[in-house]
Amino acid sequence: MSDDLICVGAIGGAYGVRGEVRVKSFCAAPEDIETYSPLTSEDGKRAFSLAIIRPMKNGFVVRIAEVATKEEADALKGIQLFARREQLPHLPDDEFYYTDLVGLEVFDTGGTSLGRVKSVQNHGASDLLEIHAPGGTATVLLPFTKVAVPTVDLSAGRIVADPPEGLF
Repeated sequence: MSDDLICVGAIGGAYGVRGEVRVKSFCAAPEDIETYSPLTSEDGKRAFSLAIIRPMKNGFVVRIAEVATKEEADALKGIQLFARREQLPHLPDDEFYYTDLVGLEVFDTGGTSLGRVKSVQNHGASDLLEIHAPGGTATVLLPFTKVAVPTVDLSAGRIVADPPEGLF
């Protein structure tokens, strides 16, 4: 994936028989996904112009101009939707795009390496950093809060963490 593409949503499949699709937005303000159109597939070979029809549980019913049938809509199921970084708003200093955190090295407050960020997950309560420990296959989920992660330095490519006792 290119560094200038940010995943902002995913197509969940067809909704009805007229070619509409279900879209889950990963944006802070979910309805903003429409303003970033046209969106692309991960490889950039396909472009999608979205028009939100109505909200639904966990997303939106969306019309994509190039999709006219249920079969065409079903074929798009699972496609992630990407916006170019320059289409997205500039974030305050204490906010980050998930993609910017993946790959950063994590150190404890004493300078010992804890591993690298493998992914950022959110299962409803708050964000979690999945950290791949050095020299192993195990991963640890670290709460991505100001208390547990006091410093994120994107320019240096590092995160300083103060993990809860016994986590690592």
